[in-house]
Amino acid sequence: MKLEFEHWHSHEHFPERLGVPGFQRASRWTSAAGGEGIFVMYELASHAILSSDAYVSHLNTPSPWSVRMMPHHRNMVRSQCHVLESSGSSVARNALTLRVSPLQDSADTLRGFFKALCTALVQRPGIVGVHLLRHQTPPVAETTEQRIRKSADRVADWVFVVHGYETHAVQSLVDADLSAGALRASGAAEGAISGLYTLSHSATPADMAGLNAL
Repeated sequence: MKLEFEHWHSHEHFPERLGVPGFQRASRWTSAAGGEGIFVMYELASHAILSSDAYVSHLNTPSPWSVRMMPHHRNMVRSQCHVLESSGSSVARNALTLRVSPLQDSADTLRGFFKALCTALVQRPGIVGVHLLRHQTPPVAETTEQRIRKSADRVADWVFVVHGYETHAVQSLVDADLSAGALRASGAAEGAISGLYTLSHSATPADMAGLNAL
């Protein structure tokens, strides 16, 4: 099923999403541990694209192939985010994700912690991009795709994403800069969840049209 999912995702889902005005890049990473976990990131011109007629119409008219694949989206965490802080690139071999929430009255402190990390980490060997995202549900009624998935999608409050070409440089952050103690001292609530992923496919709208010249 994972092979079919990636086939569908690359050859139907990516072209469909990247055909929506405002979608600038689609990227997919698979679990570095070899499991079924998948991390997907879409880069948009603005958060408002998520409630645009062009995008919502796709969510309400899934193709037969999409209808068949949607029930297999198990344990899905779907966050529609604003970019709070960002440094460097959005694509590399490795992607480390950290799902986290601030303690009450500690959002500014936690954001300052991650802002400093964005500046510092992107300069380290092996790391090329660092980004802090915050979820905000767009004003859209339940869609056909959500109903197919039985509206079981969860959301991550804040997501910290680190991209890098050297696996150890990215993975080691969980025991150092992003350790439970460092997060706690910076205003994060307990229960942060991290994941390490390896690049599978990344594309832009121009890529969907193919190469024009070499």
